[in-house]
Amino acid sequence: MKAPLLALLAFTFATSLFAETKPNIVFILADDLGQMDIGAFNPKTFYETPNIDGLAKRGMKFTQGYAACCVCSPTRGSLMTGKYPPRFGITNFIPGGRAGKLLPAPNAGQLPLAEVTIAESLRDAGYETFFAGKWHLGGAGFMPRDQGFTHDESEGTGPKGGKGKKQDDPKNTDSITDAAVKFIEANKEKPFYAYLPYNAPHVPIGARADLVAKWQEKAKQAPADAWGQERANQVRLVQNNPVYAAMLEQFDTAIGRVLTTLEKNGLMEKTIVVFMSDNGGLATAEGHPTSNLPLRAGKGWPYEGGVREPMIVVAPGVTKPDTTCDSPVISTDFYPTLLQLGGQPLKPEQHLDGVSFLPLLKGESAARGKPLFWHYPHYANQGGPPCTTIRDGDWKLIEWHEDGALELYNIPQDIGEKNNLASAQPEKVKELHAKLIAWRKEVGALMPTPNPNFDPNAKQETVAPKKAKKKKQAAP
Repeated sequence: MKAPLLALLAFTFATSLFAETKPNIVFILADDLGQMDIGAFNPKTFYETPNIDGLAKRGMKFTQGYAACCVCSPTRGSLMTGKYPPRFGITNFIPGGRAGKLLPAPNAGQLPLAEVTIAESLRDAGYETFFAGKWHLGGAGFMPRDQGFTHDESEGTGPKGGKGKKQDDPKNTDSITDAAVKFIEANKEKPFYAYLPYNAPHVPIGARADLVAKWQEKAKQAPADAWGQERANQVRLVQNNPVYAAMLEQFDTAIGRVLTTLEKNGLMEKTIVVFMSDNGGLATAEGHPTSNLPLRAGKGWPYEGGVREPMIVVAPGVTKPDTTCDSPVISTDFYPTLLQLGGQPLKPEQHLDGVSFLPLLKGESAARGKPLFWHYPHYANQGGPPCTTIRDGDWKLIEWHEDGALELYNIPQDIGEKNNLASAQPEKVKELHAKLIAWRKEVGALMPTPNPNFDPNAKQETVAPKKAKKKKQAAP
């Protein structure tokens, strides 16, 4: 038997064995972390992230891993459902609702209980399911325990800090990690899914005093502030914020603690570890703590800085160490991928928009085969106006809803989205715009409407999110 065939058989056996034994899954989600903040994706970053960088060395990093929205709640919903945000009604952060020249589209205040989440699917397959951190998909009656998590630590580690907030742990980074470590050690004999959506590095920025002092000293050698412009907003062009750097160090150290816990308990080779962020780094508002260059803009914008994420997947027996995938994938794709990695049947009626990237994890050069879409019919706190976007192959088209303006970019050739090719490529614009319109119709995307009371000189008003009645759900 030839050596390549032997290697293939061994790899196939390892993959099937891994699935049959129900691998554990640890999903780490950062909050507002830019791809360029992480050393594994940007060797020139001002920050230090050795544990995240080490995770990338263990498995596969995705250079074109995308969030399904430029703000948090819609992306979090896409991870839970495998669907694009317009399908489940959350297209802005909850309870976001600014108005401008247009009135924003209605935005649901919670993830519908009718959705069968990835946590419910894994729970029903025999997994212990654990949550600690920031939920941001609804309040009472729509919390993690209502959506498939049998162990829910959200009350002590909520989006605003909750009762676990301490001066030396202002983002609850350590308390979330403490809960995760305790859960892993108590459930090491069972298959588990641990979802850890941290609060860092979302504003308000903060970290332990000793770390802040350390980075204030280091920041003396950093480049001076530099600014660009994104419409009416300033955009930060350098990374030099010592408090943000300290917060990332505390976050990175916490991730190291989770990984060490897996190793100490003999679970590393039995555990899939996923790392991602819910949207891009904050660069155009609210303190402008980081820069996403060479990516354009950041959180709240449809440009690459707002939706391209630091995505890493370690799947022992499937991914090879220190590999890179340049194929575009999006957060909806995790649902079917994790089901397949766990040896579970797919649920295509649920994860309608998810495409398994298991072939990519195996090193196969399989393209996603479908365009990527983003629908944001809102005014972002960070300055981005309502828009819808499509990425099809190398091409990306943005439609701005205030005036119908179209922007076209060739992403591989223009990662900074500096050269709008719409006027030079009218046929490509026509083709992509038709696909974008058809997709909006398919998913039932709600659109912004004219604001009859718009005053360009007045402060933007806020529109309350729509509410839904709680529905009964069968007990686990």
